[in-house]
Amino acid sequence: MTSRIAGSVRVVGAGLLGTSIGLALTKQGVDVAITDASPASSALAIDYGAGRAPHPQDEPTIVVVCVPPDITAQIVSAELAAFPKAVVTDVASVKSSILESLISANADLTRYVGSHPMAGRERGGAISGRADLFIGRTWVISPNPDSTDAAVVAVENLAHAVGAATATVPAVEHDRAVALVSHLPQIVASLTAGQLVDADAADVLLAGQGIRDTIRIAASDPALWVQILSANAGDVVQLLKSLSRDLDSVIAALENVQAPGALATLSKALDRGNQGASRLPGKHGAQATDYSTLTVMIDDKPGELARLLTEVGEVGVNLEEIKLEHSPSSAIGLVELFVVPSIEPHLSAELSKRGWRLV
Repeated sequence: MTSRIAGSVRVVGAGLLGTSIGLALTKQGVDVAITDASPASSALAIDYGAGRAPHPQDEPTIVVVCVPPDITAQIVSAELAAFPKAVVTDVASVKSSILESLISANADLTRYVGSHPMAGRERGGAISGRADLFIGRTWVISPNPDSTDAAVVAVENLAHAVGAATATVPAVEHDRAVALVSHLPQIVASLTAGQLVDADAADVLLAGQGIRDTIRIAASDPALWVQILSANAGDVVQLLKSLSRDLDSVIAALENVQAPGALATLSKALDRGNQGASRLPGKHGAQATDYSTLTVMIDDKPGELARLLTEVGEVGVNLEEIKLEHSPSSAIGLVELFVVPSIEPHLSAELSKRGWRLV
């Protein structure tokens, strides 16, 4: 990647996103100053190589605000005032409420462009920062009516510099979309994981990959998510009400599975889930149903996964996706290899020849 950023970048907030942005930009030689309300967080991000400490004479061309949603508008407004020549963006996962607050504060909206990288991890803080966090991810650009073309281009260049692909989405539409693809899943994962708290320990020991996949994001920071959900409460509530109606329908069917139509209700709910899952885009926008899956059993020991992937490359196969599942009861792993259907017979034959165990 070649950076199209002229001048320096100021990052405010040395958490996961701020540190990752700093790491990605400094790797390309961009001058990044990174700061945080916590001196320890700033020092850690700087030690990691995410940038340098700010200087009083700094005149950044772009300021990226990476702070919790409840103070984002306040910090954006302060940065616009402190650096009158800089374009200011933020990476908060809600956009409408921030824009409304900036309008109320009479901020200079010509130099403000809201944005939101659709990337993250369930763990936060500078210690979780990664230079490759944004590669191949979508970075939403949400200009306001007063944003100048130059300001929009500057934020697009920032996103491209860290390896992201951009999509322009108005603030209201952005908030509605992320309520569905991000905020609702967080609530469902957290509530499902919450059922484990009082569960019998023997029951939890039976956990397989299904529950692990479902609750992975339940490890996210509760304090941050309280802010996100409250800032986008309207859109999230509508989705929760729709989900509640679906749950009520399933509950009623399960309470009396002998009733006419009960099994059909269950089948319809599960089939609708299949349809929804198939709509999620995969590599290059392809659908999951476009691929064939090959499952390989590997020993859970150092080097086995690397050896498998090396041999897949040696037979000339390009993988579209890969998933790894560990067996909780034995020292094996199950590797799902996703390939275009025409390649699957060739890969299956070649791996079998090389001694791999196919499931």
